[in-house]
Amino acid sequence: MRLAMIGTGYVGLVSGACFAEFGHDVVCVDIDPGKIEKLKKGEIPIYEPGLDELVTRNHAAGRLSFTQDLSAGIEGCDCVFICVGTPPRPEDGHADLKYVYQAAKDIAGAINRYTVIVDKSTVPVGTAREVDAIVRAENPAAEWDVVSNPEFLREGAAIEDFMKPDRVVIGADSERGRAVMRQLYAPLSDKGVPILMTGRETAEIIKYATNAFLATKVTFINEMADLCEKVGGNVQDVARGLGLDDRIGPRFLRAGPGYGGSCFPKDTMALVKTAEMVGAPTWIVDAVVKKNDVRKRQMAHRVAEICGGTVSGKTVAVLGLTFKPDTDDMRESPAIDIVDELQANGATVRAYDPEGMEQAKAVINGATFCPSAMDALTGADAAVLVTEWAEFEELDFEAVKAAMSAANLVDLRNVFSPAKMKAAGFNYVSIGRPPAVK
Repeated sequence: MRLAMIGTGYVGLVSGACFAEFGHDVVCVDIDPGKIEKLKKGEIPIYEPGLDELVTRNHAAGRLSFTQDLSAGIEGCDCVFICVGTPPRPEDGHADLKYVYQAAKDIAGAINRYTVIVDKSTVPVGTAREVDAIVRAENPAAEWDVVSNPEFLREGAAIEDFMKPDRVVIGADSERGRAVMRQLYAPLSDKGVPILMTGRETAEIIKYATNAFLATKVTFINEMADLCEKVGGNVQDVARGLGLDDRIGPRFLRAGPGYGGSCFPKDTMALVKTAEMVGAPTWIVDAVVKKNDVRKRQMAHRVAEICGGTVSGKTVAVLGLTFKPDTDDMRESPAIDIVDELQANGATVRAYDPEGMEQAKAVINGATFCPSAMDALTGADAAVLVTEWAEFEELDFEAVKAAMSAANLVDLRNVFSPAKMKAAGFNYVSIGRPPAVK
């Protein structure tokens, strides 16, 4: 099949490269000429393990191409995917759909044969019907169907998630559209991957409900971590006890500084706003959003506590800036709020991240960005691990202690052993664990 991906951000580029790997003919369209030229040269604008190799291989094989010309890009396409951003509107938190609607108008003016227009962007319920209406208004003589096909890709594991998904969700209101989507995803269904066919509104709700539920699990275990600290429990054992219950499962039960990234923050907020608008408020999700926002800034207070009650005049090394390891994505990263709060309380911040330094510089002001973890740690009065990159587990803590002005370490991801840190002479604080846990 011939496919077009409108937008070469995270979703569009990963999805396009993976569809090309299935053998489809894929063209990625973007209005940014610099991005298109870089992609043609094999330069990948995002960090995602394995993506550069996948793009290079399929581009060389002629299955994956890049263009600014939307009309030429979608010529003869069976499916056109809308993969543009839906950021929260600053004034009210609703998902901003202007890029989706503009893409719909552009597509409507260019299609000249039956085409399935696929909403791949994360959008509020009802968006597929709006896109349908836009196409009808722009080009009523065209033949098309609008389908909702939400993505469930984890940054850092996106290729595996696309190639081996738990399920594929397809929201379609016509048998013709469903038939095209079945053909598109045949390489997965032939391997036994469940293909869930629903109506369009149901598919849109599934996406938001999934992210809201996972965000709730993250926030719940963080609250249990706080309780453990008050009563002497161990949140890691609590999480294991919960996760062994097959009604709950073990994933997303790791205590930390709060969730971030491109999905959970904006999708939970969009769900809350949409639910309020239609008169079906989501009180649980609303509480999750508020609790997570507070938690990020609370993490900076743990650094102050380990420094004797204040970080004023102290130098703090921040290890890890991206919202999770194996990505360069800084969107809504806990590190942003933590660094901001530390600086607001008088700290000097020295920061390091293996992949997110350039992106961090655009959203974090006033910090010194260091070329290595050891450079950030040298002379620091305290260190705080924010993102659990693997390289931090390999640090030589004898050398770290010697380099720091004071051996204070706050571990917001429970990476290190409290017993080992204590034995190494560190004043060590983790999340929801007793000080002597091995």
